[in-house]
Amino acid sequence: MTAGKTRRTTAPRSRTAAVGAIAVAGALLLTGCGDQTKDNGSGSGSEKTNTNSAPLADKLPADIRKAGVIKVGSDISYAPVEFKDDSGKTVGIDPDLADAMGKQLGVKFEFENGTFDTLLGGLRSKRYDIAMSAMTDTKDRQEGVDSDTGKKVGEGVDFVDYFTAGVSIYTKKGDTQGIKTWSDLCGKKLAVQRGTVSHDLAKAEAKKCPKGKAMSIEAFDNDQQAQTRLRSGGADAGSSDFPVAAYAVAKSGGGKDFELVGEQVEAAPYGIAIAKSNTELRDAVKAALDAVIANGEYTKVIEKWGVTDGAVKEATINGGK
Repeated sequence: MTAGKTRRTTAPRSRTAAVGAIAVAGALLLTGCGDQTKDNGSGSGSEKTNTNSAPLADKLPADIRKAGVIKVGSDISYAPVEFKDDSGKTVGIDPDLADAMGKQLGVKFEFENGTFDTLLGGLRSKRYDIAMSAMTDTKDRQEGVDSDTGKKVGEGVDFVDYFTAGVSIYTKKGDTQGIKTWSDLCGKKLAVQRGTVSHDLAKAEAKKCPKGKAMSIEAFDNDQQAQTRLRSGGADAGSSDFPVAAYAVAKSGGGKDFELVGEQVEAAPYGIAIAKSNTELRDAVKAALDAVIANGEYTKVIEKWGVTDGAVKEATINGGK
Protein backbone atom coordinates (compact mmCIF):
# COMPACT_ATOMS: atom_id res chain seq x y z
CA MET A 1 0.00 0.00 0.00
CA THR A 2 6.72 0.72 -2.45
CA ALA A 3 2.70 1.54 -1.79
CA GLY A 4 0.04 -1.65 -4.32
CA LYS A 5 0.25 0.85 -3.03
CA THR A 6 -1.09 -1.20 -5.76
CA ARG A 7 2.10 -1.12 -3.94
CA ARG A 8 4.32 -3.65 -5.54
CA THR A 9 7.30 -4.17 -7.78
CA THR A 10 6.69 -6.67 -10.54
CA ALA A 11 6.52 -6.83 -14.31
CA PRO A 12 3.18 -5.33 -15.44
CA ARG A 13 0.37 -7.50 -16.74
CA SER A 14 -2.44 -6.36 -18.99
CA ARG A 15 -5.39 -7.17 -16.83
CA THR A 16 -8.33 -4.80 -16.30
CA ALA A 17 -10.32 -5.08 -13.09
CA ALA A 18 -14.09 -5.02 -13.33
CA VAL A 19 -14.84 -2.48 -10.65
CA GLY A 20 -17.34 0.39 -10.67
CA ALA A 21 -15.20 3.47 -10.14
CA ILE A 22 -18.07 5.89 -9.86
CA ALA A 23 -19.94 3.74 -7.35
CA VAL A 24 -16.92 3.26 -5.13
CA ALA A 25 -15.83 6.88 -5.31
CA GLY A 26 -19.35 7.88 -4.31
CA ALA A 27 -19.36 5.41 -1.46
CA LEU A 28 -16.07 6.81 -0.25
CA LEU A 29 -17.74 10.19 0.23
CA LEU A 30 -19.85 8.58 2.91
CA THR A 31 -16.99 7.08 4.89
CA GLY A 32 -16.50 8.20 8.46
CA CYS A 33 -14.25 7.59 11.38
CA GLY A 34 -16.48 5.42 13.58
CA ASP A 35 -14.83 3.01 16.01
CA GLN A 36 -11.10 3.03 15.35
CA THR A 37 -8.14 1.24 16.77
CA LYS A 38 -6.42 2.68 19.80
CA ASP A 39 -3.47 4.90 18.92
CA ASN A 40 -0.36 4.28 20.97
CA GLY A 41 1.52 7.34 19.80
CA SER A 42 3.51 5.65 17.05
CA GLY A 43 0.66 3.78 15.49
CA SER A 44 -2.55 1.93 16.07
CA GLY A 45 -3.78 -1.33 17.50
CA SER A 46 -6.64 -3.06 19.19
CA GLU A 47 -7.14 -2.79 22.91
CA LYS A 48 -5.05 -5.47 24.54
CA THR A 49 -7.28 -8.34 25.53
CA ASN A 50 -6.90 -11.31 27.82
CA THR A 51 -4.94 -13.84 25.79
CA ASN A 52 -6.46 -16.68 27.83
CA SER A 53 -9.94 -15.85 26.57
CA ALA A 54 -9.13 -14.96 22.95
CA PRO A 55 -10.30 -17.83 20.71
CA LEU A 56 -7.12 -18.07 18.60
CA ALA A 57 -4.46 -17.03 21.13
CA ASP A 58 -2.91 -20.50 21.28
CA LYS A 59 -2.05 -20.32 17.57
CA LEU A 60 0.44 -17.49 18.11
CA PRO A 61 4.18 -18.01 18.68
CA ALA A 62 4.88 -18.09 22.42
CA ASP A 63 7.00 -14.92 22.43
CA ILE A 64 4.30 -12.84 20.73
CA ARG A 65 1.58 -14.32 22.92
CA LYS A 66 3.64 -13.39 26.00
CA ALA A 67 4.36 -9.86 24.75
CA GLY A 68 0.74 -9.30 23.77
CA VAL A 69 1.83 -7.26 20.75
CA ILE A 70 2.31 -7.76 17.01
CA LYS A 71 4.60 -5.04 15.61
CA VAL A 72 3.34 -3.80 12.25
CA GLY A 73 5.41 -1.93 9.68
CA SER A 74 3.24 0.37 7.57
CA ASP A 75 3.42 3.46 5.38
CA ILE A 76 0.69 5.43 7.15
CA SER A 77 -0.03 7.90 4.36
CA TYR A 78 -2.27 5.93 2.01
CA ALA A 79 -5.90 6.82 2.66
CA PRO A 80 -8.23 5.03 2.94
CA VAL A 81 -6.03 1.96 3.59
CA GLU A 82 -4.01 3.53 6.40
CA PHE A 83 -3.58 7.19 7.30
CA LYS A 84 -3.65 9.66 10.17
CA ASP A 85 -6.95 11.38 10.89
CA ASP A 86 -7.23 15.01 12.01
CA SER A 87 -6.46 14.02 15.61
CA GLY A 88 -3.32 12.11 14.61
CA LYS A 89 -4.82 8.67 15.14
CA THR A 90 -3.94 5.89 12.70
CA VAL A 91 -7.12 4.87 10.91
CA GLY A 92 -8.25 3.07 7.77
CA ILE A 93 -8.95 -0.35 6.33
CA ASP A 94 -5.76 -2.01 7.58
CA PRO A 95 -5.95 -0.71 11.18
CA ASP A 96 -9.63 -1.69 11.41
CA LEU A 97 -8.92 -5.21 10.14
CA ALA A 98 -5.93 -5.47 12.49
CA ASP A 99 -8.16 -4.45 15.40
CA ALA A 100 -10.65 -7.20 14.52
CA MET A 101 -7.89 -9.81 14.15
CA GLY A 102 -6.33 -8.68 17.43
CA LYS A 103 -9.52 -9.57 19.26
CA GLN A 104 -9.32 -13.08 17.82
CA LEU A 105 -5.66 -13.48 18.77
CA GLY A 106 -5.70 -11.65 22.10
CA VAL A 107 -2.94 -9.21 21.12
CA LYS A 108 -2.55 -5.59 20.12
CA PHE A 109 -1.41 -4.73 16.58
CA GLU A 110 0.96 -1.75 16.96
CA PHE A 111 1.44 0.19 13.73
CA GLU A 112 4.80 1.88 13.17
CA ASN A 113 5.17 4.37 10.34
CA GLY A 114 7.86 3.74 7.72
CA THR A 115 8.63 4.53 4.08
CA PHE A 116 6.93 1.90 1.96
CA ASP A 117 10.00 0.68 0.11
CA THR A 118 11.82 0.00 3.41
CA LEU A 119 9.14 -2.16 5.02
CA LEU A 120 10.37 -5.55 3.80
CA GLY A 121 13.88 -4.67 4.95
CA GLY A 122 12.43 -3.86 8.36
CA LEU A 123 10.69 -7.21 8.36
CA ARG A 124 13.93 -9.01 7.52
CA SER A 125 15.79 -7.18 10.29
CA LYS A 126 13.00 -8.13 12.73
CA ARG A 127 12.08 -4.52 13.42
CA TYR A 128 8.53 -5.58 12.54
CA ASP A 129 6.68 -8.86 12.98
CA ILE A 130 4.52 -8.19 9.92
CA ALA A 131 4.15 -5.56 7.20
CA MET A 132 0.55 -4.49 6.56
CA SER A 133 0.47 -1.58 4.17
CA ALA A 134 -1.61 -2.12 1.01
CA MET A 135 1.29 -4.27 -0.17
CA THR A 136 0.66 -6.26 -3.32
CA ASP A 137 1.52 -9.95 -3.10
CA THR A 138 3.91 -10.76 -5.97
CA LYS A 139 6.19 -13.67 -6.82
CA ASP A 140 9.18 -11.34 -6.74
CA ARG A 141 8.44 -10.35 -3.17
CA GLN A 142 7.74 -13.93 -2.19
CA GLU A 143 11.17 -14.88 -3.55
CA GLY A 144 13.10 -11.77 -2.45
CA VAL A 145 13.85 -10.65 -6.01
CA ASP A 146 14.28 -7.06 -7.21
CA SER A 147 11.81 -6.69 -10.06
CA ASP A 148 13.96 -4.13 -11.89
CA THR A 149 17.18 -6.16 -11.91
CA GLY A 150 15.88 -9.70 -11.45
CA LYS A 151 18.52 -10.20 -8.76
CA LYS A 152 18.04 -11.72 -5.34
CA VAL A 153 18.09 -8.95 -2.71
CA GLY A 154 17.16 -10.84 0.43
CA GLU A 155 14.99 -13.50 1.94
CA GLY A 156 11.51 -13.59 0.48
CA VAL A 157 8.31 -13.33 2.49
CA ASP A 158 5.00 -15.11 2.76
CA PHE A 159 1.76 -13.22 2.27
CA VAL A 160 -1.65 -13.65 3.81
CA ASP A 161 -3.90 -12.10 1.15
CA TYR A 162 -6.90 -10.09 2.32
CA PHE A 163 -8.07 -7.70 -0.44
CA THR A 164 -7.93 -7.15 -4.20
CA ALA A 165 -7.10 -3.85 -5.88
CA GLY A 166 -6.02 -2.49 -9.24
CA VAL A 167 -4.24 0.68 -10.32
CA SER A 168 -5.85 3.90 -11.58
CA ILE A 169 -4.80 7.14 -13.27
CA TYR A 170 -6.23 10.48 -12.18
CA THR A 171 -5.81 14.07 -13.33
CA LYS A 172 -6.76 17.53 -12.18
CA LYS A 173 -10.51 17.89 -12.44
CA GLY A 174 -11.57 19.24 -15.82
CA ASP A 175 -8.04 18.98 -17.21
CA THR A 176 -7.66 15.39 -18.41
CA GLN A 177 -5.62 16.40 -21.49
CA GLY A 178 -7.11 13.42 -23.30
CA ILE A 179 -5.50 10.91 -20.92
CA LYS A 180 -7.45 7.65 -20.73
CA THR A 181 -4.81 4.91 -20.91
CA TRP A 182 -1.17 4.45 -19.94
CA SER A 183 -0.03 5.04 -23.52
CA ASP A 184 -1.66 8.49 -23.37
CA LEU A 185 0.95 9.45 -20.78
CA CYS A 186 3.68 9.62 -23.41
CA GLY A 187 4.76 13.24 -23.61
CA LYS A 188 3.25 13.93 -20.18
CA LYS A 189 4.56 14.24 -16.63
CA LEU A 190 3.34 11.64 -14.12
CA ALA A 191 3.56 11.83 -10.31
CA VAL A 192 3.70 8.51 -8.41
CA GLN A 193 4.89 6.99 -5.16
CA ARG A 194 8.32 5.40 -5.42
CA GLY A 195 8.51 1.61 -5.64
CA THR A 196 4.79 1.07 -6.32
CA VAL A 197 3.14 -0.80 -9.14
CA SER A 198 2.20 2.61 -10.54
CA HIS A 199 5.91 3.40 -10.65
CA ASP A 200 6.63 0.07 -12.33
CA LEU A 201 3.89 0.56 -14.91
CA ALA A 202 5.15 4.05 -15.66
CA LYS A 203 8.73 2.87 -16.20
CA ALA A 204 7.53 0.04 -18.47
CA GLU A 205 5.29 2.36 -20.49
CA ALA A 206 8.00 5.02 -20.80
CA LYS A 207 10.16 2.54 -22.72
CA LYS A 208 7.42 2.25 -25.33
CA CYS A 209 6.95 5.97 -25.91
CA PRO A 210 7.92 7.21 -29.38
CA LYS A 211 10.89 9.50 -29.91
CA GLY A 212 10.03 13.07 -29.05
CA LYS A 213 7.21 12.07 -26.69
CA ALA A 214 9.10 10.92 -23.63
CA MET A 215 7.18 10.34 -20.41
CA SER A 216 8.52 12.27 -17.44
CA ILE A 217 8.15 10.37 -14.15
CA GLU A 218 8.44 12.01 -10.75
CA ALA A 219 8.58 9.50 -7.90
CA PHE A 220 7.95 10.56 -4.30
CA ASP A 221 8.37 8.96 -0.87
CA ASN A 222 4.62 8.81 -0.34
CA ASP A 223 1.38 9.21 -2.26
CA GLN A 224 0.37 12.43 -0.53
CA GLN A 225 3.47 14.13 -1.94
CA ALA A 226 2.55 12.91 -5.42
CA GLN A 227 -0.98 14.25 -5.00
CA THR A 228 0.39 17.62 -3.89
CA ARG A 229 2.58 17.76 -6.99
CA LEU A 230 -0.39 17.16 -9.28
CA ARG A 231 -2.64 19.56 -7.35
CA SER A 232 -0.07 22.36 -7.71
CA GLY A 233 0.16 21.86 -11.48
CA GLY A 234 3.62 20.30 -11.39
CA ALA A 235 2.40 17.13 -13.12
CA ASP A 236 -0.21 16.20 -15.71
CA ALA A 237 -1.47 13.07 -13.97
CA GLY A 238 -1.04 10.86 -10.94
CA SER A 239 -1.43 7.13 -10.40
CA SER A 240 -2.04 4.94 -7.37
CA ASP A 241 -4.14 1.98 -6.24
CA PHE A 242 -7.77 2.32 -7.20
CA PRO A 243 -9.12 2.64 -3.63
CA VAL A 244 -6.58 5.36 -2.89
CA ALA A 245 -7.12 7.21 -6.16
CA ALA A 246 -10.89 7.05 -5.72
CA TYR A 247 -10.60 8.31 -2.15
CA ALA A 248 -8.41 11.23 -3.26
CA VAL A 249 -10.90 12.09 -6.01
CA ALA A 250 -13.77 12.03 -3.53
CA LYS A 251 -12.05 13.88 -0.70
CA SER A 252 -9.36 16.25 -1.98
CA GLY A 253 -10.67 19.79 -2.16
CA GLY A 254 -14.14 18.54 -1.34
CA GLY A 255 -14.11 16.51 -4.56
CA LYS A 256 -13.04 19.48 -6.71
CA ASP A 257 -9.33 18.69 -7.20
CA PHE A 258 -9.11 15.44 -9.15
CA GLU A 259 -10.96 13.04 -11.43
CA LEU A 260 -10.38 9.40 -12.37
CA VAL A 261 -9.61 8.68 -16.02
CA GLY A 262 -9.83 5.38 -17.86
CA GLU A 263 -10.18 1.98 -16.22
CA GLN A 264 -8.15 0.45 -13.43
CA VAL A 265 -5.61 -2.22 -14.41
CA GLU A 266 -3.38 -4.80 -12.74
CA ALA A 267 -5.94 -6.20 -10.29
CA ALA A 268 -3.98 -8.21 -7.71
CA PRO A 269 -4.13 -9.17 -4.02
CA TYR A 270 -2.98 -7.08 -1.09
CA GLY A 271 -1.11 -9.28 1.36
CA ILE A 272 0.11 -9.12 4.95
CA ALA A 273 3.84 -9.85 4.68
CA ILE A 274 5.45 -12.22 7.19
CA ALA A 275 8.95 -13.72 7.27
CA LYS A 276 9.09 -17.16 5.65
CA SER A 277 10.74 -18.50 8.77
CA ASN A 278 7.76 -17.48 10.90
CA THR A 279 5.16 -19.95 9.65
CA GLU A 280 3.46 -20.13 13.05
CA LEU A 281 2.68 -16.41 12.97
CA ARG A 282 1.65 -16.61 9.32
CA ASP A 283 -0.83 -19.39 10.05
CA ALA A 284 -2.18 -17.56 13.12
CA VAL A 285 -2.78 -14.39 11.08
CA LYS A 286 -4.52 -16.42 8.38
CA ALA A 287 -6.74 -18.10 10.97
CA ALA A 288 -7.62 -14.72 12.50
CA LEU A 289 -8.45 -13.24 9.10
CA ASP A 290 -10.63 -16.21 8.20
CA ALA A 291 -12.40 -15.81 11.54
CA VAL A 292 -13.25 -12.14 10.98
CA ILE A 293 -14.44 -12.93 7.46
CA ALA A 294 -16.70 -15.66 8.87
CA ASN A 295 -18.09 -13.55 11.73
CA GLY A 296 -18.91 -10.55 9.53
CA GLU A 297 -16.38 -8.09 10.99
CA TYR A 298 -14.44 -8.08 7.71
CA THR A 299 -17.54 -7.08 5.75
CA LYS A 300 -18.29 -4.28 8.21
CA VAL A 301 -14.81 -2.82 7.69
CA ILE A 302 -14.94 -3.11 3.91
CA GLU A 303 -18.40 -1.55 3.75
CA LYS A 304 -17.41 1.22 6.17
CA TRP A 305 -14.64 2.38 3.84
CA GLY A 306 -16.69 1.93 0.66
CA VAL A 307 -14.44 -0.64 -1.04
CA THR A 308 -16.66 -3.72 -1.25
CA ASP A 309 -15.57 -4.51 -4.80
CA GLY A 310 -12.15 -5.53 -3.47
CA ALA A 311 -13.46 -7.91 -0.79
CA VAL A 312 -12.30 -11.52 -0.63
CA LYS A 313 -14.21 -14.55 0.64
CA GLU A 314 -11.29 -16.24 2.38
CA ALA A 315 -7.69 -15.62 3.33
CA THR A 316 -5.10 -17.00 0.91
CA ILE A 317 -1.39 -17.62 1.36
CA ASN A 318 0.85 -16.44 -1.49
CA GLY A 319 -1.89 -15.99 -4.05
CA GLY A 320 0.03 -13.35 -6.02
CA LYS A 321 1.60 -13.95 -9.40
